[in-house]
Amino acid sequence: MEDRRLSAMIASAKAGQADGYEALMEAFGSRLYGYFFRATRSHHDAEDLLGELMLRLVRTLKDYDERGRFEQWLFRVAANMVRDRIRRIKARVAPVSLSAERESGETLADRIPDRSRPADAAMMAQEAAQGLDEALDKLDTVTREMVLLRHYGQMSFKELSELFDCPLGTALARVHRGLKMLRRLMGAEDKDA
Repeated sequence: MEDRRLSAMIASAKAGQADGYEALMEAFGSRLYGYFFRATRSHHDAEDLLGELMLRLVRTLKDYDERGRFEQWLFRVAANMVRDRIRRIKARVAPVSLSAERESGETLADRIPDRSRPADAAMMAQEAAQGLDEALDKLDTVTREMVLLRHYGQMSFKELSELFDCPLGTALARVHRGLKMLRRLMGAEDKDA
């Protein structure tokens, strides 16, 4: 995005004009939503986080130092919001074992009805998305965030290196290793090997 145009949007928003905030959300909203959705795996949570980010933007944009990169600042705020949301969810959720036996000797898995039917495209897509989610969970936090920001937040490697305060080569290597591990975890053949 052109620096002059972005500066005008930021100045408009800082002046309290709704069209400035709308322009910022129009420019970055779809990328932020994509990042939020992939990180939370929920359309509802992604929409909720996007709305929360908009409110946070209204409250904190005045603190943004225009010498920095706005996109990097915005995605840092978004990444912090995702981390906070995940921490809150993990603190609330108590794990349930499907294999724990009840007094009757029956497991919870035994009580789930078998509704086998031929796989269709929607089910296969859902299974693939679930497989990706499970594989992403196996990555370390920083690598997972880098992969999500790179592919769903559409951030460049340079922006990632600045955001995570690491050398460019480290950001490149971390994302590459993360993608390689995702392919391996999902059973896809590694074309680099």
